[in-house]
Amino acid sequence: MKAGLLPKLLLSPSALLVLVCVYGYIMFTVYLSFTTSTMLPSAEWAGTANYERLAGLENWAVSLRNLAIFASLYIVVSMALGLALAILIDQKVRAEGVLRSIYLYPMALSLIVTGTAWKWLLDPGVGIEHTLQSLGWSGFSFGWIKDGEMAIYCVVIAAVWQTTGFVMAMFLAGLRGVDGEQISAARVDGARPWQIYTRIVIPQLGPVFVSAFVILAHMAIKSYDLVIALTNGGPGRSTWLPSVFMYQYTFTRNEMAVGAASSVLMLAAIGIVVVPYLLREMRGARHG
Repeated sequence: MKAGLLPKLLLSPSALLVLVCVYGYIMFTVYLSFTTSTMLPSAEWAGTANYERLAGLENWAVSLRNLAIFASLYIVVSMALGLALAILIDQKVRAEGVLRSIYLYPMALSLIVTGTAWKWLLDPGVGIEHTLQSLGWSGFSFGWIKDGEMAIYCVVIAAVWQTTGFVMAMFLAGLRGVDGEQISAARVDGARPWQIYTRIVIPQLGPVFVSAFVILAHMAIKSYDLVIALTNGGPGRSTWLPSVFMYQYTFTRNEMAVGAASSVLMLAAIGIVVVPYLLREMRGARHG
């Protein structure tokens, strides 16, 4: 009895903190989204008015369009580059450990550091454009970060750089788990390396693809630090994402209820991506 009680007592403070500070505030945010809260929380009930207003706001529509561009490119490019790097390292190249460390290093940096570093690199006045022009390439121009049409792609570049190494590590672990006998048999039959990967190896990486997609989609939906450090949502609203919209309306425009409604929709989007994956994993663990 005492042996079973001690672990519960040790874990109870952490469990209580999670219950209050995570789930409690989630429920409080959901409640706020149905009130008339502005600068401060209000108990006056507003029903679904905030969600209806949110649906009609141009800023929210812009944020969703930017998220669609950012998330689609971020997920596809990160997975493609991660798989390519994993296949490269899987060829038993020299200094494999060094290469893995180099590719994984960006993931060790905070998003604020990544955003700040790429802001300097992409700034036409001090970054890549300025450096190449000073070396004699006077016609070189790369001012995407100042261009309202192209700035969102700068966010994609920085985000891909940050997480590609992590995706590579996931795919590399999957590659190392592929049945070697099938590969050996294919080689005996005269299959070329690209045929081995496209017909035998990659089809067996389905679970890794799903895991990578879920993680990247979750990161894309809640991206905030990187955007603020890199572009601060600008120029104009060109790099606003739902997370930036939520912050702006909650803390800058004093429309707390609308901001809460946007955060609830973000939570729902993350739940749509993550919950089916967790249920699938739980079913697999139970049957395994």
